[in-house]
Amino acid sequence: MRYLGLDVGDVRIGVALSDETATLASGLLTLERVGPRKDVRAVAALVREHDVGEVVVGMPYRLDGTLGPQGEKVTTLVEGLRRALPVPVVTWDERLTTVAADELLAEAGVRRRDRKARIDRAAAVLILQGYIDARPSRPREEGP
Repeated sequence: MRYLGLDVGDVRIGVALSDETATLASGLLTLERVGPRKDVRAVAALVREHDVGEVVVGMPYRLDGTLGPQGEKVTTLVEGLRRALPVPVVTWDERLTTVAADELLAEAGVRRRDRKARIDRAAAVLILQGYIDARPSRPREEGP
């Protein structure tokens, strides 16, 4: 089963996709926000195209654990996704993922002006990989 990870901002949605074994997250693309209905349709198209079994949306909690204005906006999108998608939509604590993504891109030598275009996708990868890594491991199948 594949997972789709989303880092939702005001302007863009970073998108990550897991491999078929749901072990490794990779950056897929960045969607420009165009409005709630069109955003939901764009995510639904990705779910169909990549045969996704679950969508993981980063929830921007404040450091004290509460939701601020951005968290409320993300909650609205999550509710729309839950109504429109035939797969589960779960939220995952994304505190500081954008900061971590920026640091990783800087360490990789990506220039500051180029990081803005990549940071949402990198944050989506961190959100999705964190979710994947936190799941209980499945027993390995014995091979011949």
